[in-house]
Amino acid sequence: MTSEVPESAHREMRASNADRDAVVQRLQEAAGEGRIDLTELTERVDLALAAKTYADLEPLTADLPSGRTADPGKPLFLKGGLHGASRTGRWQVPAQITAHGGMGGVKLDFTQADCRLPLIELEAHGQMAGVTIIIPEGWSAETDDLEPGLGGLKDKTTPDRHPGAPLVRLSGSGGAAGVVIRHPNGWERRKLRRGR
Repeated sequence: MTSEVPESAHREMRASNADRDAVVQRLQEAAGEGRIDLTELTERVDLALAAKTYADLEPLTADLPSGRTADPGKPLFLKGGLHGASRTGRWQVPAQITAHGGMGGVKLDFTQADCRLPLIELEAHGQMAGVTIIIPEGWSAETDDLEPGLGGLKDKTTPDRHPGAPLVRLSGSGGAAGVVIRHPNGWERRKLRRGR
């Protein structure tokens, strides 16, 4: 026979690192949604990291709607082949993407994509025509795991990641044509503003 832990006793149970991390992640999402400002985010994150019990953690997210669980989705595999391949406009971003430039190249444009994931693992192989990746302002990229190959890597992103914004972790090889990761250029930004 099992007995349920009374609510008062549950609140006094010790919180784990995973419990604290989950609260921090929800707070970062809330800041990204505009529900709390950066000052409040910093204060609440500090309290979450110092929390010892569930009772310490609960008030930090009590005034926030419960976060949606991010669906990692099915991995996306793109091959440039002879004619190229792309994902642009509105599309659902999965947690894992593999792009092979082939002879026609691959373009991945995240600027209008639906992404609720904190991390995207993107394996890019430039091959003969290259891979171009466009990420919104506020997103950031981690490119240390990509081998430059002959074509190299051009990272034109800025490091100032907004709280709760996705991180694109890039791996793979530049191949002959290389891999480019950047934010939208001036023409693309104007096009995005017109589309709103």
